[in-house]
Amino acid sequence: MSAIGQDPVNVDPDHYKVEFENDRVRVLRISYGPREISVMHGHPASLAVFLTDQQVKFTYPDGKTEEVRAEAGQTLAFSEMEHLPENLSDKPLELILVELK
Repeated sequence: MSAIGQDPVNVDPDHYKVEFENDRVRVLRISYGPREISVMHGHPASLAVFLTDQQVKFTYPDGKTEEVRAEAGQTLAFSEMEHLPENLSDKPLELILVELK
């Protein structure tokens, strides 16, 4: 786990579930209902595989925000980050996040 932020599995277990873990990666299943919001937490460098279309707002510790849109089947790489995600859609979202150790 990253040195920044709290572990999302510990601080938001309703949305984050460990599917697999070894000494090199941790694979999370992330599921949010419509308009659900998380708490501030961190991730190391990661690879996201989107299982549903998504429109999410990330709020960062400095108060800045960013909207991220992705389509089902799309894959994106993310640098280490600390954020508070919010599902902006009226539909559930689901993705697999592969965190690099």
